[in-house]
Amino acid sequence: MEQIINRVANGRPSAAKSIAIYGPGGRTVLPLSELDRLARKMAVHLQRLGISAGDRIGIVARNRLEWLLLDLAALKLKAVTAAFEAGKFPATAALAERYGLRIIFSDEASDASCIQPMDNLLATLEALPEDIDLPPVAFAPDDVTTIKFTSGSTGEPKGLAATVGSIDSSITATQALFNHAPEDKLFIFLPLSLLQQRYWVYSALVYGHDVVLSTYELAYYALSREAPTVVMGVPAFFETLRKAIAARAGSDDPPALRRAAIDTMGARIRYLWTGSAPASPDMLRFFEGCGTPIFEGYGMNETCIVTKNAPGAHRRGSVGKPIDGKRVSIDEEGIVVVHSTFPVNTSYLFCAPGDSERIFQPDGSVRTGDLGRIDEDGFLYILGRADDIVVLTNGRNVLVRTIEEKLRTCPEVENCIVVGSGEDRLSAILCAPHGEAARDAIKRHIADLNDTSRPDERIGAFLIVDEPFSIENGLLTSQYKPKRRAIQARFANEITQASRGAI
Repeated sequence: MEQIINRVANGRPSAAKSIAIYGPGGRTVLPLSELDRLARKMAVHLQRLGISAGDRIGIVARNRLEWLLLDLAALKLKAVTAAFEAGKFPATAALAERYGLRIIFSDEASDASCIQPMDNLLATLEALPEDIDLPPVAFAPDDVTTIKFTSGSTGEPKGLAATVGSIDSSITATQALFNHAPEDKLFIFLPLSLLQQRYWVYSALVYGHDVVLSTYELAYYALSREAPTVVMGVPAFFETLRKAIAARAGSDDPPALRRAAIDTMGARIRYLWTGSAPASPDMLRFFEGCGTPIFEGYGMNETCIVTKNAPGAHRRGSVGKPIDGKRVSIDEEGIVVVHSTFPVNTSYLFCAPGDSERIFQPDGSVRTGDLGRIDEDGFLYILGRADDIVVLTNGRNVLVRTIEEKLRTCPEVENCIVVGSGEDRLSAILCAPHGEAARDAIKRHIADLNDTSRPDERIGAFLIVDEPFSIENGLLTSQYKPKRRAIQARFANEITQASRGAI
């Protein structure tokens, strides 16, 4: 296992490779050596603010250059970052007190003395001396670099201190599978508060390839300009990209789709990386048909990357084989259990009583809550969440993930969940951009599905809403997964009324 974090903290990267950043003020391109120079200046700035090894600093901001500089500077000082999802956690003195933060850096205005604004950071750095040499730091595998927070599909997000060993192990194993080289340009756009997004910047600094950082809002625009070789995204992003490519092609003709894919993503795509949520088989087949390999994987905050499809070991429908340093088993209830040579951690740092014990096992393994199976060749298949099971009044347990995937194949349906626990039949809440105008098409689609489904898996009633499921309105997690309880609570009265009738 390579010492990734020690190399990031102490190394001097090449000027030959660069990072392009889309954020406030437009597009910025920096050689990786310049990124490191500014990070060293940021470390000095943090020292002047009183930050030293072991201190925690909070970051509450959308993707931008200053976010990266703070993270890299913290590594150079052995300080700890606490990464909060912008828009979900307001930057306040109460937040600093709750999580033991010396300072919070934010792109939001605040009068609190512990809140430092992002907007003037670059000007502050330019006023500092050049050619700064910082004392080298040495991280051990059990040292912590950052506190990350669960996306929080229900309840208060839990804080998890990520160890250096887990980061080093994950990046090293990924590099062994994909061999990111100087010719590569990795494209990322999910929030940097998600630790894995920072992996690809660390990878660029260590392995010497280009990287592009965007926001989700600018991702499609940036993608068309940058011609990356690798795109790191969630299924929701690739579903939207699929629609754009299909519209540009204007037909199902494979050559036309390939040309449209090149026009949309550039001609240098080596592969697409997806995970964090289930990917539909149709979407995977679409990109493969465009001549663009797409590799699905599996992991969670508590485990980091666990399994990954990769060149030479790819089985569509699975989430791949365990990467180096991970072992997977299925317990007596069908739940996936992950065993790590270098665990992310063995408990939560911040959580409600009992939360750690429900997921972290005495032997250090993680009981994920995901239902799965492993085939004879070692590929893992995720069947759904244990809490995706709806229990009907007849006592039947219905796993609703596959039903939801079938509902989403209707072009009118943008997103959906299936509900019905404690009821005598299933119901669906469907987000459709055209609202009630899409009712007839959705009704026909559901009727067709019901004709080929077992009785307990048929949809008895449905509700169409034109309010999108989004992060901003609290109906999606930061990784674009539907928040079931939040959606059910939002539309409780409407779905109850809909359930009184039948299709």
